[in-house]
Amino acid sequence: MQLMPVSLVYFLEVARTGAVSEAATKLQVAPSAISRQIAKLESGVKVPLFVRHPRGMTLTDAGSRLLAHVRRSEAESSALVTDLRTGNGADVRNVTVACSQGFARRLVPQAMAAFRLDHPDVIFRLDPVPPQEATRRVADGIADIAVTYAMGARNDVRVECAVVVPMAAIVPPGHELADRERVGLAELCTYPLALPPTGTTQRDLFDTGVQMEGLTVRPALVCDAVVSKYEFVRSGGGIALVGDLGDMHPDPSAEGVVYVRLDHPVFRRREAQVQTMLGRRLPWAATQFTGLLVSLLHPSPPHG
Repeated sequence: MQLMPVSLVYFLEVARTGAVSEAATKLQVAPSAISRQIAKLESGVKVPLFVRHPRGMTLTDAGSRLLAHVRRSEAESSALVTDLRTGNGADVRNVTVACSQGFARRLVPQAMAAFRLDHPDVIFRLDPVPPQEATRRVADGIADIAVTYAMGARNDVRVECAVVVPMAAIVPPGHELADRERVGLAELCTYPLALPPTGTTQRDLFDTGVQMEGLTVRPALVCDAVVSKYEFVRSGGGIALVGDLGDMHPDPSAEGVVYVRLDHPVFRRREAQVQTMLGRRLPWAATQFTGLLVSLLHPSPPHG
C-alpha cells in the first residue's frame, strides 16, 4: 500500500531505474502515464528533476534532493503501514541490518542476540552484502542500518560512528610469523596470499600500499568469503588479511589461527562505520540497536 502521491511513486521508480520504460514495466503502467506525472511534478516545483538522454534519464541536483526526501518518506510510510495493519503500534519492532561479511560473521549477530535478551519482541533481518551495497540499501530505505567498511566521510548517508580499522594477517599456528607482533607489507608479500577481489576497500588499499612500496604480488587465492579464507590458512595454503573489528575472534586459538598486525599507514584510511538514512527518524527499536552498535565499535566523533 502506498501513502505517497502517485507522482512521487513514479518519480522514485524512474530515479531507481534511470528510464521511463523500465519504470513502467516495474509499475505495470503505461510509459505515457509516467511521463505525464513527471512533467506535472516538474511543473509544480518549477525546476527540472531529470536530464533527458537518448538512452535514459539522470537526476538533476534538484532531483537528487527530492529523491532523498522521497526515500525518507517511503521508509517511514512503510513502517507506519506495518503498524496500522498489525494494530500493535510500537509493540511490533522490525529492524533490518545490511552489513559486510566480516560484521555479519560475529559482531552484528552477537549484538542482535544481546539486544533480544532485553527486547524479545524485536525481529531482526540480517543481510550480508558487499560494503557498497550495504550503504546503498540504507540510502534507498531498504535497510534501517548498515554496518560496513568505507573510506572517509560520506554525503549519501548519516555516519553514526566511524572507527579506523587496522589490518591483520592470519597465519596458522607454528608459522614463522606466528610469534611476531607486527609484519610489514614488503615481508608479507613474500608469502602466498589470500586476498579479496579488486573493488573492495581492503583490496584497493592493499593494492595502493603495494604500489607505494614498488612491490609485485600475485595472490594465491582471490576470495571475499571470510570462512573460506580462514580454512585456506588453516590448511596451509597461505596467509590472509582481515580487519580487526568484524573479522577477528577474541580467542584466536578457537579459530585455529594466529593474528599478526599488518603495519602500513595506507590501512589507516579504512573505517568501520554504522550508517543510517539521512534525515530519517528511525523507529524506536532501530534507534536503540544503532546505539548498541555504536557502543560496540568504540566510536570516534560522528561524521556528516
